[in-house]
Amino acid sequence: MAMSGGIDSSLAAVLLHEQGYEVIGMTMKTWDYTGSGGSKKETGCCSLDSINDARNVAVSLGFPHYILDIRSEFGDYVIDHFTNEYLDGRTPNPCVLCNTHIKWDALLRRADMLGCDFIATGHYAKLKQENGRFFISRGFDVSKDQSYALWGVSQESLSRTILPLGDLTKKEIYQQATDRGFVDLVNKPESYEICFVPDNDYRGFLKRRVPGLAEEVAGGDFVNESGEVLGKHEGYPFYTIGQRKGLGIAFGYPVFVTGIEKETNRVILGIDNDLMKNAMTVNQIRMMKYESLAGKPLETTTKIRYKDSGSPALITQLGDEMHVRFHENVSAITPGQAAVFYEGDDVVGGGWIQSGYRL
Repeated sequence: MAMSGGIDSSLAAVLLHEQGYEVIGMTMKTWDYTGSGGSKKETGCCSLDSINDARNVAVSLGFPHYILDIRSEFGDYVIDHFTNEYLDGRTPNPCVLCNTHIKWDALLRRADMLGCDFIATGHYAKLKQENGRFFISRGFDVSKDQSYALWGVSQESLSRTILPLGDLTKKEIYQQATDRGFVDLVNKPESYEICFVPDNDYRGFLKRRVPGLAEEVAGGDFVNESGEVLGKHEGYPFYTIGQRKGLGIAFGYPVFVTGIEKETNRVILGIDNDLMKNAMTVNQIRMMKYESLAGKPLETTTKIRYKDSGSPALITQLGDEMHVRFHENVSAITPGQAAVFYEGDDVVGGGWIQSGYRL
């Protein structure tokens, strides 16, 4: 059982224990806060307090608890990818990458070493099986649904996964934890930050991670959609598509980042309408509900970011790429973010956004 020390994974462990499973708690140490250089106090899933909270739940129920140190593989893969994506003028989603490429693999390796049949997490999502395929479906609590972050989990991993919270609401989880005496977890604040950027300042993190970056990229041009120079900026890696605040330039009306050019160190600004696109290309796709769409277009609801409610779109698979045609314009399609395709509540698959455009 992957235990972060928060209420969700803790209650998931409790429920599995009550259902008669032989549970072994595992808390993954992904990041050392002393290495971030940030100013915020250590919090979140990798802090000593969280590790102790997870251990206390295990001890109270009488099952083993271990700490799994994956800082090296996490740093080499997730943090390097996070840094390199910004340096390429893209906006990464490290939590999706960590879930799909680090945590599941690390848990399965340790599960095999310990002789465990399954791994479990506290995600708000459901696991289904049809026609020999395992796939993720939205959790019952739509406001907490985390299916978006799990599109990349492999079939092998899904076949050995249990998601105990898929049919519960957050309110029910609080109540069940309270009924079982875990009041401290109920009152524990939840963390929504990137674990290795505890002060939520990714620009500061990049500057510390890449010495000399700020000086190297400073002084690039803000330009409009026609290429006319509007002013100077701090460097292309420090901006994201759709950004409005913190631009350091004013026009008397709202402007947004509509494009980022690494090669010229230019940041393109435009009005809200300039962000609207009706098509995109997605690559490095992983199919989940179906092995392949075999070139047959499929009507889906497609999400382009975690908090996106999704938009109707026709998707067509061409090899490792998915071509997406939205039925109406959507705003701020951002290269580097994950796109996830739903058929009803079921995850068809997902991939990484390469570009958005107008047809």
